[in-house]
Amino acid sequence: QLVESGGGLVQAGGSLRLSCEASGRTFSNYAMGWFRQAPGKEREFVAAINGNFGRTDYADSVKGRFTISRDNIKNTVYLQMNSLKPEDTAVYYCAAASGAMLRTTTYAYDYWGQGTQVTVSS
Repeated sequence: QLVESGGGLVQAGGSLRLSCEASGRTFSNYAMGWFRQAPGKEREFVAAINGNFGRTDYADSVKGRFTISRDNIKNTVYLQMNSLKPEDTAVYYCAAASGAMLRTTTYAYDYWGQGTQVTVSS
């Protein structure tokens, strides 16, 4: 089970930190990712992190502004979002992929959270 939190309404230029707590599995055996879906658009990759060594990858649209991290003791993955833009507005989803290797595509992920809304006003 994956439970996201931390979404909300923020002005452009502001920051938010999303959290995703996992339960029921050996957390470090899973690569973790964040995806987002805006109204009328397909779900898209935002950021990912592998299981143990902290290797990360980001969508070009968020590089330099977002940071993904994980705490394998707390079974939690985070997405720190800075310099937010109105185009970042979407429902953000946390996902877990069996196996520690980093993944960037939706079909590679086995488990999904319920999503948390992020709204950035201009």
